[in-house]
Amino acid sequence: MQDVSAETAGQSPLIDPFGRAVTYLRVSVTDRCDFRCTYCMAETMQFLPKSEVLSLEEIDRIASAFIRRGVRKVRLTGGEPLVRRGIASLVDSLARHLGRGLDELTLTTNGNQLAKHAEALAAAGVRRVNVSLDTLDADRFRRITRWGELPRVLDGIAAAKAAGLAVKINTVALRGINEDELGDMAAWCGREGHDLTFIETMPMGEIDEDRTDHYLPLSIVRAELAKRFTFRPTDYVTGGPARYVEVAETGRRIGFITPLTHNFCESCNRVRLTATGRLYMCLGQEDSADLRAAVRRSPSDADLDAAIAEAITRKPKGHDFVIGRGGPRAAVPRHMSVTGG
Repeated sequence: MQDVSAETAGQSPLIDPFGRAVTYLRVSVTDRCDFRCTYCMAETMQFLPKSEVLSLEEIDRIASAFIRRGVRKVRLTGGEPLVRRGIASLVDSLARHLGRGLDELTLTTNGNQLAKHAEALAAAGVRRVNVSLDTLDADRFRRITRWGELPRVLDGIAAAKAAGLAVKINTVALRGINEDELGDMAAWCGREGHDLTFIETMPMGEIDEDRTDHYLPLSIVRAELAKRFTFRPTDYVTGGPARYVEVAETGRRIGFITPLTHNFCESCNRVRLTATGRLYMCLGQEDSADLRAAVRRSPSDADLDAAIAEAITRKPKGHDFVIGRGGPRAAVPRHMSVTGG
């Protein structure tokens, strides 16, 4: 895989029509997952054929092109990124850009395979990971994930800590499912030394239920948490959409991602590359650019660079997420596992 970091100088940064610099690339390395979380996927899923999925070399080439144009942070996602065969080699390859245009290389995982990969991730230069964890109750965890076992995920988190990785927990707030333990999740994260982000459920992809049954506005969650914890304002940011507070009792931070009650678009610096090579300039819009065609058309990066530049000119001001009654129909038909969580 070619080292393009030396070419960064002289490349113009990616600026969208609203003057926002694109500095953060999220890459879905696979649409496959070893869980079937009820709010994310149907229990029976049809995954992409291998021919449609970018090779690891193609992912590296596209990510490197973005780094040349000013992207400072790359996050690997899925589906579940750690089920992608050869993921360690991709992480090793992308890590060559750290300190040479790239400030951070990280990933989001369900934690199920984390114990196996934690030391290799740390050795490659990954410094923190996000782990999706919606409950600390083993039976409830199995019901939410359909296939998952909580002790295995907790072992993965412990292995990440032991390897020196900072772990941030992502929790989707679900009315009638885990709303009674969100305070306990915050307390557990405080004891374990993890920052925590709560997320509103997003209307993406057809699932087996009506999302409105479990949609829980984070304004309600925050008000309930404030009865138990003292929140202090903080200007801490990670480059993502969460708005953070510091918890006086634990010294850790809690973030809130609110795509529905308060969208996070005004300072958006992100674009998302799917496992098939489609670039989505907005999580909540369907407009996209086909970077797979550009990268497979020629070994030269001229077409790829042009396709990226043109796509950024179409980045919208914001998304159109809304949840309303009327069954499980999604506001955006593609699943989060395809776009990248």
